[in-house]
Amino acid sequence: MSLPARSIVVAYLREPQEKVWGVLRSIEVTGFVIQGIPLSSFDDWIAGILSESGPTIGLSTIFYPLHRVEKILLDETVGGVPSMQEQFERRVGTSVQRHLDLGET
Repeated sequence: MSLPARSIVVAYLREPQEKVWGVLRSIEVTGFVIQGIPLSSFDDWIAGILSESGPTIGLSTIFYPLHRVEKILLDETVGGVPSMQEQFERRVGTSVQRHLDLGET
C-alpha cells in the first residue's frame, strides 16, 4: 500500500523516538515531508484553536530522513478508538481537511 500525499498520518520515528501527527506532503526514497506537530501537542493545538486568543502553536512542515522512520500509519478509527482527525472534528466542529484548507477527501 502506498500513502497518497495529503493523507492524515501518524509517523513513528526513532533516534530519538517521537510520534508526529499531520498531513503527509510527500514520500521519497530519502525520506518524507509532513506538515504536522508532535502527537503529544495535539490537544494543546486544538485548545489553542478553540481559545479566544487563538492558537499558540501550529503545524510545521518538516523533512524526516528515511533512516529515522519506524512506520507511518494512516490516521484511522480502529474499533471504538476514534482517529485523531475524528477527535479534531468532534471538538472543533469542522474537519481537519477544511480547517487546513486541504479540500475534502
